[in-house]
Amino acid sequence: MLELRNITYEVDDNNENKEILKNVSVTIDDHFVAITGPNGGGKSTLAKMIAGIIRPTSGQILLDNHDVRDYNRRDLRKAFGMVLQDTWLYKGTIMENIRYGRLDATDEEVIEAAKAAHADSFIRTLPGGYNMELNEDASNVSQGQKQLLTIARAILADSKVMILDEATSSVDTRTEALIQKAMDNLMEGRTSFVIAHRLSTIKNADVILVMKDG
Repeated sequence: MLELRNITYEVDDNNENKEILKNVSVTIDDHFVAITGPNGGGKSTLAKMIAGIIRPTSGQILLDNHDVRDYNRRDLRKAFGMVLQDTWLYKGTIMENIRYGRLDATDEEVIEAAKAAHADSFIRTLPGGYNMELNEDASNVSQGQKQLLTIARAILADSKVMILDEATSSVDTRTEALIQKAMDNLMEGRTSFVIAHRLSTIKNADVILVMKDG
């Protein structure tokens, strides 16, 4: 169970405090939560706050009735996983990039995660397969392939709570369908927050959070 109690988040805007989130309170005990609303409504801020990337100015975030501030950073990172629109991969092999989700994973576990993310088939067509080296900005794989690799990493991490910012806007229809299937596998059996840009995502949600003006 995840609970937000009177969450407020302020930023300094030209020496004035600007409220991005205003006294947000919600209790989530469902598997699939869609966060939707207009641009600038606070969706991404809320997602980053749930993941512990940024801290609220005031209020509490509780995971299983424990304040997230009481968790050490390692346990918090294990509890929350994120798949963002801006994929993050580093210079190294594909195997190493996926294994970053859980460093003690075996090669077989990495490959199983890739299969669940619908990434295994394209990986095996690349020169060197899982041992192919990604360059500095991972530009030697496509945007859709990057997204599938980050989903494979998240599946391997097996976090209790997943936060996904849909990343299908810049890929072709076939890749979009693959990413959606991979996201479905990733969300299965855990609490998932999806920043929803399409009605097709929202219709399957257990709960819809509509964010507007914080």
